Amino acid sequence: MRKLINSTYITLDGVIENPMWTGPYFDEESIVVAGELTDAADAMLMGRATYDGMSVAWPQQDESDPTTGAAYFNNVKKYVASTTLTNPTWNNTEVLQGDLVEAVTALKAQDGRNIIQYGFGSVTAQLITAGLVDEVRFWIHPVLQGTPSLTVPLTDFQASFDLVDTRVHKSGVIVASYRPKAAA
Repeated sequence: MRKLINSTYITLDGVIENPMWTGPYFDEESIVVAGELTDAADAMLMGRATYDGMSVAWPQQDESDPTTGAAYFNNVKKYVASTTLTNPTWNNTEVLQGDLVEAVTALKAQDGRNIIQYGFGSVTAQLITAGLVDEVRFWIHPVLQGTPSLTVPLTDFQASFDLVDTRVHKSGVIVASYRPKAAA
């Protein structure tokens, strides 16, 4: 069965939205860690807000420069969890139909490599609650943004995790990887 791995960039004050603040910290160490994640994945899952941001940004990047990741993001199979997106324009994108948990369960059962999910919002909360997220990687950046900390408040969502790995970069970025604990 394929693994679903969430990878989320976050500031010290919990901001995940519009991660333009990651630029100065995306150095050689980050490129290696990000490359390990994408090399092991042949699909990407995202909610509507993440799709809206990424589908505008990535097609503008130079696919011939391997350090940008643009060739991967623009060509990998993409799945969007949305009830309002009907005609995705980003290459190789499919909107999931029907029940989210059923659709992701079916994706995970298919042959293939890992599925990456970027961002942390209501889609991630639903999938963690359903036991479908295998790992969450928080890229904690030494930055304070001073803006609301989550794009979508996750009321009534609680989860516990076990730490499975930590990488500390010279830039101050900490990549903390967690496995969700099974609901008790």
